[in-house]
Amino acid sequence: MPITPLRHLVCVLMLMLLAGCAVVAKQGFEREYGTSDPTRYDQSPPAQGKLSYQQKIKPIFESRCVVCHACYDAPCQLKLGSWEGIARGASPALVYDGTRLTEAPTTRLFTDALRASEWREKGFAPVLNEYADSPANNRSASLLYRALELKQQHPLPQVDVLPKAFDFGLDREQSCPRIETYDQYAARNPLAGMPYGLPGISDAEFALIAQWLEQGAPDDGPAPAPAQEQSQLEAWERFLNEDSLKSRLMSRYLYEHLFLGHLYLSSDGRGNAYKLVRSSTPPGQPLKLIATRRPFDDPQVMRPYYRLQRDLEPIVAKTHMPYRFDAARMARYRELFLAPAYKVAALPSYAPDTASNALATFHDLPTDSRYRFLLDDAQFFVMNFIKGPVCRGQLALNVIRDRFWVFFADPETGISADAVEIAAREAALAPLPAAWGSEPGIIGPWRAYAKQEAQHQKARADFQRKAAKQRGGPKLEYVWDGDGNNPNASLTIFRHFDSATVVTGLVGEPPKTAWVMTYPLFERVFYLLSAGFDVYGSLAHQLHSRLYMDFLRMEGEANFIALLPKAARPGTVANWYRDARDDSIAQMKTLVLDNPVETGIRYRSGDPQTQLFSMLAKRIGASKDGRISPALDTRYALANEADATLREALSQLARVRGASLAWLPESSFLEIRDKSGALRYFTLLRDTGHLNVTRMLREKNELAPDENALTVAPGFIGAYPNAFYRLKADEVPEFSAAIATLKSEADYRRLADRFALRRTNPDFWAFSDALHAAARQVGRPDGGLFDYNRLENR
Repeated sequence: MPITPLRHLVCVLMLMLLAGCAVVAKQGFEREYGTSDPTRYDQSPPAQGKLSYQQKIKPIFESRCVVCHACYDAPCQLKLGSWEGIARGASPALVYDGTRLTEAPTTRLFTDALRASEWREKGFAPVLNEYADSPANNRSASLLYRALELKQQHPLPQVDVLPKAFDFGLDREQSCPRIETYDQYAARNPLAGMPYGLPGISDAEFALIAQWLEQGAPDDGPAPAPAQEQSQLEAWERFLNEDSLKSRLMSRYLYEHLFLGHLYLSSDGRGNAYKLVRSSTPPGQPLKLIATRRPFDDPQVMRPYYRLQRDLEPIVAKTHMPYRFDAARMARYRELFLAPAYKVAALPSYAPDTASNALATFHDLPTDSRYRFLLDDAQFFVMNFIKGPVCRGQLALNVIRDRFWVFFADPETGISADAVEIAAREAALAPLPAAWGSEPGIIGPWRAYAKQEAQHQKARADFQRKAAKQRGGPKLEYVWDGDGNNPNASLTIFRHFDSATVVTGLVGEPPKTAWVMTYPLFERVFYLLSAGFDVYGSLAHQLHSRLYMDFLRMEGEANFIALLPKAARPGTVANWYRDARDDSIAQMKTLVLDNPVETGIRYRSGDPQTQLFSMLAKRIGASKDGRISPALDTRYALANEADATLREALSQLARVRGASLAWLPESSFLEIRDKSGALRYFTLLRDTGHLNVTRMLREKNELAPDENALTVAPGFIGAYPNAFYRLKADEVPEFSAAIATLKSEADYRRLADRFALRRTNPDFWAFSDALHAAARQVGRPDGGLFDYNRLENR
């Protein structure tokens, strides 16, 4: 509906009225509680003689609050994992907003402001008492206390499934009341206390937090880094800031690829996590952070220095990307980037059209070195696509299949140096969406992308034809085998509708699709989805990032299909792209069907794709002594289950197929108690069948329910469980049969009544604690606190 002058006037008057009400409420609050002081928590109150935040309070927040209040999608941007996040407070502004027409100001904790008063200027409201300091005020004028108290006064209804008034949708409307109007809010919403839609915290936990708030919410600060860790930090900062152009170019490349990671200065991944950041001050001086939207934006200083900043936030599974930063790693960097004989005549600029494309920016660095750097820790870099801010919500994820395998071109035989250079030059001509900034137009850039991508694919196809005349068609050896010891050689990516996960190894039965990533493709996807994605960007920026990913997905798929016989390729494309958009079919025709190069692999089966998967698994997993090579990670294989009876029962569960699975949640954790009483944990992942994945909207029209499948894996896969199930080992067949016969929501309700531990269960927090303890014991390399924002209410 168009905005008429009258409607515009009404809107302005309503805003003025709301602003006036807020002022009146604040004035009334000040009469009761004294004048507010937004600078009160610019520094932590003295902690001596008071409750330790670090030892007594932070563990409660982490286990009860951070499971919903962490990362960019924390409700009301309230991040409760650190004292600084609590002091910052809450904001109604959305970080994930698929409707905004212009970019939003960035609000990154520890980056875009450092003091509470600065966050007040950015629209954040306090959750601690900023009025007159007294024990009574520190409770009553604290939004944090009032929200916890409301749950104590009004616990969850004693029902299995909460009423529809409880909204747990990913895009639910936020309620971000201020303390001055909380009485009215609580009167209207008595069941909105915290933790929202979950059982309240215990009386003992509530009493501790109340005592801490009464004392003024002091923070005793984290323990200082051990001397050895500090020494390693200093060594790294010296290494990253050497003066040669060669070193400076290497450090820029490392920073732009590692800025999202958690860096650990020990080989065992223990100790404090650090972030690689840019500073205007050199090592040895206090760090002055250079805060830019993207890591390749102009730092606006003569020389940025690369420093290690301790990460004070808790480790949560949805963003945890650990990366080893020890002496062996430093030696590897010297081998890759400093030892080779090449010259750097000048450092590249930060102009957006080149800085947004690593293939253009870092052309002086040896291509083989860059590719080896990515392959060494391929899962980490792919996790940047999956766990970075881009990967949230259906529209961001429906560009990929629900489960597929990823392989990599061998750096020595799969793509020669000439092939890489030619592809890199062509790719450099096609800027990624970040080159347009965070507010591009809609039509113009997209047409440019399509034209440039077509040019890139034509040059790529021409080179493939020329290379085939010299070396023959692609062979099995063109796929990297992990050098016989690197488990990053194969990855499995799971999509869980509105989130995703990547793990090492070939998990589950052979999937419908797969990718083979070359160096140029790897680098382009990284700069599209990680380095170049602006979570605060406009609708147009997010739209272009999603649409461009279509091109890159198809390129990875085409690399895999090129390993199949020419005769099998049309049927494969037709199966993967049933009822797809015309432009997608045309793109795959260019990539695959117009490729005249015959594969160099011999096939002896009428099902070459299945045979190819088997040959690739053997290539990666074969070892000289007949055992499985460490290059093939099998930790998520059901074959590892020692109990033969349980193994067979779970295997039977994994064989469930078809429409009944549509009633099952996307991602679930299964707790099984064996005959000895020991608890075992497994993950159930629904692989939703699709005709294709080419449309952003109306995904339901692309679904193929009869092709739904189920992956069952030992341990924990994923950060956002939708459901929890508890059963005894001898109940697995019954559980499996119930899933196989689901036909309605009522059927699922009966299954959940029998086996699920719902969010309303009084034992929920005890179960949650046991779950996290088990996850720590398993030692997931990318583990951390799970997120309960997607936990279902069924």
